[in-house]
Amino acid sequence: MRALRPVLAAALLAPAILSAQESGAASGAASRRAAPKVPVRSAATNKAAAAAFSGERLSRIDSWIEQLIADGKIPGAVVMLVKDGQVAYHKAYGYRDLGTRVPARPDDIYRIASQTKAITSLAVMMLWEEGRFQLDEPIGKYLPAFKEQTVLTKFNAADSTYESKPTRRKITIRQLLTHTSGLDYADIGSDEMKAIYAKAGISALGRAGDVLGPKIDVLGKLPLKNEPGELFTYSLSIDVLGRLVEVVSGMPLDQFFRTRIFAPLRMSDTFFAIPAEKRDRFVALHEDKDGTLVAQHGTEGETAAADLPLHGPTYFSGGGGLSSTTADYARFLQLFVNHGELDGVRLLGRKTVDLMLTNQMGNLQPAFGLGFALETAENDFRDVSSIGSFSWGGAFNTTYWADPKEKLVALVYTNTYKAPTALGAPFKSMVNAAIK
Repeated sequence: MRALRPVLAAALLAPAILSAQESGAASGAASRRAAPKVPVRSAATNKAAAAAFSGERLSRIDSWIEQLIADGKIPGAVVMLVKDGQVAYHKAYGYRDLGTRVPARPDDIYRIASQTKAITSLAVMMLWEEGRFQLDEPIGKYLPAFKEQTVLTKFNAADSTYESKPTRRKITIRQLLTHTSGLDYADIGSDEMKAIYAKAGISALGRAGDVLGPKIDVLGKLPLKNEPGELFTYSLSIDVLGRLVEVVSGMPLDQFFRTRIFAPLRMSDTFFAIPAEKRDRFVALHEDKDGTLVAQHGTEGETAAADLPLHGPTYFSGGGGLSSTTADYARFLQLFVNHGELDGVRLLGRKTVDLMLTNQMGNLQPAFGLGFALETAENDFRDVSSIGSFSWGGAFNTTYWADPKEKLVALVYTNTYKAPTALGAPFKSMVNAAIK
C-alpha cells in the first residue's frame, strides 16, 4: 500500500488551528431551532478528502455535538475523519474544562483508556513476527506466575474469601489477545472478581507507586473467573500482555511504545506520563454529579484516572493507561488501513495485519480479532460499516472505527465518567450517511 500522503503527515503530527468561531449551524430536517452558541475550532483539512462527504450532512455532527454541550451532556469533543489517507474533517467543540471554560482545541490530549489495548496488541504482534514466541504457547512459559492456574468455584461475599480448583488448560497468548483467557477486570468486572482483585491490591489502571511486573505476578496467583478459552470476558488480559512485552523485549512498556511504535509513526502526543510542556492541552475528566458535569482532579479513589497522567505514573497499563490526541491515534489506525505501513515505515507485515483483522472467536461472541472488534459477514446486518471494519473505544467516552473498504478512519473523543451519553453509535450513523 502507498504511504500516508504528506498533507496528512503534517496535519496529524501538529494540527494547525485555522479558526475559532461561534457555530450556529442547525440540523436541517432534524431540528429547525437555532443551534446553541458553543466554541468551535477547526484544524487543517484536505479539499479532495472533504469533497468525499456531503458538507450538509456532516453539519449534522456539528449540530448534534453542540446541542449535547448546551444540554450539559458532554463538556466538549473533538471529531476527526481521515479519507483516502488525508484529513477530511477535524473540529473541536466546547470546553477542555468546564471549571475554567477554556475552549477545546483539535490537538487536545485525552485519556484514551482501553484504546491502549490495540497499541499493546500491535507490540505483541511485532515481537511475534520476530519469532520471540508463538500465539498458542502458554503465557506461563514467559511469565512464571501463570504456570499454575486455578478457576473460581466458590466465593464468600462477607470477607472475599474463595475456593478454587486447577484449570483444565493453560492460558495462551492468543487467548489473552482475544479476552478468552478466563481473567476478569478489576474495578469494572464481576462482583466476585472485583472483590478478589481489590483485596489483592489489583486495580484497572494501577495506583500511584504501583509497578506492572509485581502486580502482574500477584494477578497470576489469583483464580480465573472461568476456564481459558470458554468465554469472552473483557479483562486485564492486555495488561498481562504488556508485561509479556517488557519481559521479551527487555524494555519497560513505555520505552517499547516510545521507541518501537510512537517515534516511527510520529505519534508525538501519546504518553503514559504527559510532559510538563504539554499539560495545558490535557482535558479534564468530567463526572456526572446529580445531573451536572463537574471536572474531576485527583490521583486516588474513584477519580484516580483524572490526573494520574500528570504525576509520572509508574504502572504502565497496557490495557488502559495512555493519553493521546485524535491526530496521533488516526495515524495508528491508518497503519492498519495501509496493511502495516505508514509514510514509508513498516511496523507489521501485510499478512500479520490480515491475521489481526480475522475473527478469532469461533462460536463465541463478539467477533474479535487480535486487538479489535470486527465487522464480519455474520454480524454485518447490525451495522452500516463495511465488512472488514474494525473498532473499539475507551471507558472515558472515546471511540473510533476504521473502514478499509472506504479507506476511512473516524474518531470522536470526549472525557466523561459515570455520564450516560455515549457518542459512538450516533456518530457512526451520521458519518456513514455523509459519505458520497
